[in-house]
Amino acid sequence: MTASQLDATLAALADPTRRAILAQLASGECTVTELAEPFEMTMPAVTKHLKVLEKAGLIERGREAQTRPCRLRAAPLKAVSDWVEDYRQDWEESLDRLDGYLQDLQAAEGGATRGRKKQRRK
Repeated sequence: MTASQLDATLAALADPTRRAILAQLASGECTVTELAEPFEMTMPAVTKHLKVLEKAGLIERGREAQTRPCRLRAAPLKAVSDWVEDYRQDWEESLDRLDGYLQDLQAAEGGATRGRKKQRRK
């Protein structure tokens, strides 16, 4: 996936209405009218959201007689997932190093605390 495709996909996913539309399409093909039902917005506003999703490659719209069915295209979502996965591995490695450092600090502090308790007993 190119940087511009990734940008378009992430921009499309940034809007909660578009994410809700994708969630509806995850259950199967829907017409534009069916996609618009849950939202309190005009049909042109819904169409604008669909155009953004289509430009990002997240949906495809067809034409069957008088209806305009929409289908989810998951490939761009997989590409985003792969991109995020690279960073997840880095985050986990950083957190593992931090965890090791904190354990070392706790162990060192625990040894110092035991030493102070022994001194008090004398």
